[in-house]
Amino acid sequence: MNYLTVFTRSLGNRLNRGENFLSISAFFIMAFLPVVEAVARLFGSPGVPASSVIVQHMTLWISFLGAVLAARQNKLLSLTGPQTPGKKEKIKVFRWLSSLISISVVIALAFASLHLVIIEAEYPRNVLPGVPIWVMQAIMPVGFGLIAYQIFSHSLMDKLLRTSMIVIMIIELIIGVSFILINVVPDSLINFPFLEQLISGLVDSLGAIGSSSFFLLVGIIGIILALVFGAPIFIGLGGVAVLLFLHSEVPIAAIPTETYRIVVSPTLPTIPLFTLAGYILAEGGASRRLIKVFRAWFGWIPGGTPVMVTLLCGFFTALTGGSGVTILALGGLLLPMLLAEKYPLKFSIGLITVSGSLGLLFPPSLPAIIYGVTAGVPINHIFLAGIVPGFLLIFFIAFWGVRQGYVSQVRKTKFELKKAMKVFWEAKWEVFLPILILTGIFGGFTTLVEVAAFVVIYVLIIETFVYKDLKLRSIPGIVLNCATLVGGVLIILGVAMGLTSYLVDAQVPMLALSWAKTNIHSTFTFLLTLNVFLLIVGSLMDIFSAIIVVVPLIVPIGIHFGVDPVHLAIIFIANMELGFITPPVGMNLFLSAYRFDKSMPEVYKSTLPFFVIRLIGVLAITYLPILSLGLLSLLSK
Repeated sequence: MNYLTVFTRSLGNRLNRGENFLSISAFFIMAFLPVVEAVARLFGSPGVPASSVIVQHMTLWISFLGAVLAARQNKLLSLTGPQTPGKKEKIKVFRWLSSLISISVVIALAFASLHLVIIEAEYPRNVLPGVPIWVMQAIMPVGFGLIAYQIFSHSLMDKLLRTSMIVIMIIELIIGVSFILINVVPDSLINFPFLEQLISGLVDSLGAIGSSSFFLLVGIIGIILALVFGAPIFIGLGGVAVLLFLHSEVPIAAIPTETYRIVVSPTLPTIPLFTLAGYILAEGGASRRLIKVFRAWFGWIPGGTPVMVTLLCGFFTALTGGSGVTILALGGLLLPMLLAEKYPLKFSIGLITVSGSLGLLFPPSLPAIIYGVTAGVPINHIFLAGIVPGFLLIFFIAFWGVRQGYVSQVRKTKFELKKAMKVFWEAKWEVFLPILILTGIFGGFTTLVEVAAFVVIYVLIIETFVYKDLKLRSIPGIVLNCATLVGGVLIILGVAMGLTSYLVDAQVPMLALSWAKTNIHSTFTFLLTLNVFLLIVGSLMDIFSAIIVVVPLIVPIGIHFGVDPVHLAIIFIANMELGFITPPVGMNLFLSAYRFDKSMPEVYKSTLPFFVIRLIGVLAITYLPILSLGLLSLLSK
């Protein structure tokens, strides 16, 4: 082993430890500051100065640190899942191309972020006394740089391909430095006329290339190929945004500017906080206790276990905010249970796969929070409006489970009130958690972020000190796993916001509205078109990207046709839930195939009946606004 290898490995280990420490520290600050603020307010104390601003910027740090962790573990969300080099030479070359494009896009985003930081440093604004905003924003270029390093380190290629990638990366670095010198550094600091002319000529030439339609077309085709062969989703969104801004001769610093704006929005800290609470519950014994509760109370029904699976998965998905967590955490417990009661394998896999996304209409749904932030719709209204539609979808899936119980002649469990009350009491601290969340959200006692922070502290206490399922030494690992998921999601949101910014500047929403006014003549036709459109979007794009990119397009059209903004939010989320089980990119399909070691065609067949049932439910939610707005109207009187 040569000296360079030893040095590289030592440097990598130090970077890993630093990333872990900063991620855990950021989560610690996020979880405790809002609680301290709420308690201080209760006693009439001023609390921690600018605590909400600190928490918002910790979300920015967690977003990028988590994305680095995800890149390090090869867990950045992609259309095809994590990729490893194949044995076939053709596949190997295509994956080299995918890695090359990914690194090129990330380096471009890193330089765009650095440009933003330098501009902010020239005109400093303080986020805290003595702490300028650019210090907080510095995590963006550093984060993108570390992601590029991790993608490169995972590109296991032969020496020739690796060398060619290094050469291209050096060229990109020269281009980026030249751009910053000519656009940011004052002319007085460039004292060499020849160097200045050389840099100016290089930047002008690159600008001419970037603004050409041929370059745009080739670039987009390359990015699509990269996505097909395993490039992360944020590479596709960020790469297209970079190409479009270059084509329009607009500084690509607009992308990190929009990333910063969306990530530090006041309600977005709820995403990492609620997700962390869900991870703590999943790693503790909550799943086992809740299985006993639902089985004791619903086991007497024919198909009682599928009913229990449906309710339990909906509960966990609502808390974790991601259907993938539910499938991965509970699938190993639930599938053997269903098979032991003689339910068919295909039905069992389909049930768990589809149930994983049932909770996204319930508080504290992360897609609902992101939708509210993006569309400017009150989040508590979305939560309230989603309760009835959410239970309707659960009822439809549970009904199919009851039917299967009759068909398979599954033996029913006798209901015993004493036993049911006993297991309920054993799990009381977890069973009442939704009530705690709803009280905090709708009671007006605390902010949404403070509710999320209280929930984290609450579940940490009950799982560690009350039930004693978790050891304190295991908490850092749980936090890092949570940061990995959160970073993978929020990095998508950030770069997608840059793409959305371009679409808005190009007046795409207005063009879409104009087209709709000309070609669609009734609300019914609009809703039908919307269902088809969202089904296609759900089959091609993850829900978080779709919210950022698609919502600004459909909201003005919905308002034009008289669709209530809250009802439109429920329609959108319900359709995206369906997208989780829609080929080819339905995320639950990939995770289910991974978790249960099945081929994608097998998973497709397992979920087909549930897809039809969910489609019926989505149509009912779409065309019966009272399902979404009835409870909201009743409580607002």
